[in-house]
Amino acid sequence: MTLHTLSPNLARRLAITRQHLAGQRAPATADDILNIVRDLGCVQLDPISVVARSHRLVLFSRLGAYDPAHLDALLWRERKLFEYWAHCASIVLTEDYSIHRSFMRNYATDDSAWSRRVRKWLKDNAALRRAILNRLRREGPLPARVFDGEEARAWVSTGWTSGRNVSRMFDFLWLSGAVMVASRDGLQKVWDLSKRCLPEWTPREKLSEREIVRRAAQRSLRALGVATPRQIQQHFIRGRYPDLARVLAELEKEKCIERVQIVENGDAWKGDWYVHVDEISLLEKLSVGDWEPRTTLLSPFDNLICDRARTKLLFDFDFAMEIYTPKAKRKYGYYVLPILHGDQFVGRMDMAMDRARGALVINAVYAERAAPKTRQSVRAVADAIERLAEFLRAQKIELPRRVPRGWESLRR
Repeated sequence: MTLHTLSPNLARRLAITRQHLAGQRAPATADDILNIVRDLGCVQLDPISVVARSHRLVLFSRLGAYDPAHLDALLWRERKLFEYWAHCASIVLTEDYSIHRSFMRNYATDDSAWSRRVRKWLKDNAALRRAILNRLRREGPLPARVFDGEEARAWVSTGWTSGRNVSRMFDFLWLSGAVMVASRDGLQKVWDLSKRCLPEWTPREKLSEREIVRRAAQRSLRALGVATPRQIQQHFIRGRYPDLARVLAELEKEKCIERVQIVENGDAWKGDWYVHVDEISLLEKLSVGDWEPRTTLLSPFDNLICDRARTKLLFDFDFAMEIYTPKAKRKYGYYVLPILHGDQFVGRMDMAMDRARGALVINAVYAERAAPKTRQSVRAVADAIERLAEFLRAQKIELPRRVPRGWESLRR
């Protein structure tokens, strides 16, 4: 069988298009939000809101300005989405509940040191567990703070979770599927029993490990466009793909996926690369120039760049979070948003939303070495900044005194 041959440029365009970062934007209805989460598999949650919460930025990058009430309705009223652990704490699809249920069922049941420690702590704190579940059962949804003062054997760690006994218990109950986030009051989670949160139509079939990997691997591959087994492992339900090589071989034999090769300057990239057969028609369209690029700013936790090694390989873009790097040692800044322009990353911006003054403050702007400096390309970056400011309801944009040479027209 003849392998499809892709240039790195075509591979990038396939990935970007599958991530809803090219082409005409959807109208930003609730259904459009749901479709984007379905195609991405999950949207990472993070409490940092220097610019905005990460999941809001991820959706903004794909939809433009949208009504957050649509997302809230999907999460808290219609329950088509819920919060759970995918490749990190994430928003996931209720229709994928059977995939996530396996992790819930098997959480902390193996013989690893971590699992033994969790089981020991849960046993020592069985009274706290019963108290939380009984009170939720009697009173309905409650925030964790109302349980402060309950007797518990302290959870000890070297990090921020040390001594946070009630929070840790809720984490373990959440990961094991007993409770769910029923709503939020700002950043504060409001918890309830899972059986009261899940809609009646929630799929609850008990899938085999092999079937879970089959479904998740295809979801991951379609979200990535083209990927190696390691990249599939790093996406969607990160690290939970046992015996992936055999599953991929089965999917290839069944003609669900195909091998491709990425060729650059006459040399094929190393490794086994796959594409889902459902993306072949899209690949063919892109190969003949049916491509509508966009320029947008991405969350530092965006799905397109969450696998840093893949980002470096596919886009030649080195990106790392510097939030936990001492200020004096940061290269780019505390909260940095990459700039996607068409099929390349052209720069990054360290920025913050000053809500008291209604100002989107850009602390620093950096251009990549090969970033275009045409008036049209710089205008596209300026437009992306303005769209973000409008979404955040900023009344003004504050640029730094210095901008990259050739990007002076950002100050228009």
